[in-house]
Amino acid sequence: MEDPKKITTLNIDETIYETRLTKKYKSRKPYTVPDPKKIYAIIPGVIRDINVRAGQNVKEGDNILILEAMKMKNILLSHRAGKVKEICIESGDMVFKNQVLVEFE
Repeated sequence: MEDPKKITTLNIDETIYETRLTKKYKSRKPYTVPDPKKIYAIIPGVIRDINVRAGQNVKEGDNILILEAMKMKNILLSHRAGKVKEICIESGDMVFKNQVLVEFE
């Protein structure tokens, strides 16, 4: 078993830090860069309205859909201009955090 009081040295932007790393930190899921061609659910909730369809051209900032969570309506906007390749959900679907909602070509 590893000593919980063991000091670990980290080099972040050429600054040296000494710290104790927890078991939770060591077993964390590694970060992956999100695919810019996809729109993901920001929080778990229910899809209330879808304002685009497959094959439609959208501009950056266009209203894509409404995701309701905890009685709040979250309007998801397009982060890029492009053509909608696929809509992966339907109105009324319950979605979980980071689920793919819309995919661009």
